Amino acid sequence: MNENTERSVVVRRTAAGRFTATNPRGGTVDFSTSSGDDPDTAFTPVELLLAAIGGCTAADVDAATSRHSEPDTFTVTVSGDKISDHLGNRMTDLTVAFTVTFPDGEGAERARTVLPRAVRTSHERLCTVSRTVETGTPVTTTVNGA
Repeated sequence: MNENTERSVVVRRTAAGRFTATNPRGGTVDFSTSSGDDPDTAFTPVELLLAAIGGCTAADVDAATSRHSEPDTFTVTVSGDKISDHLGNRMTDLTVAFTVTFPDGEGAERARTVLPRAVRTSHERLCTVSRTVETGTPVTTTVNGA
């Protein structure tokens, strides 16, 4: 199998403190540096990290459970503490909490049974985002055309 493993996005500044990320397929996500009391509702980079963790593991778990039963409720809450210490700014105490319910009926009991294993498998092996955060991966920065 000769699969291209590279993944990328391009981030462009659109205004002071505002950015747009574009993927190779043309999809975009706008975000900003605003947080706290600022009324701007755009996601911050940290919130995008939390959303990426939640979205990645949600997709894994949904694939494993929904083949048995469509959920009534499927919510993933990702939270953590943003700190600044001798290591710099970072997130600690990241938690991912699933709230998933299934209706009564065919397949629902199987989906309920599969759910804990699906969450564990996503966390331990499948979710690229949380696996990358948890195992730690060096990040290289460069400056082009300065």
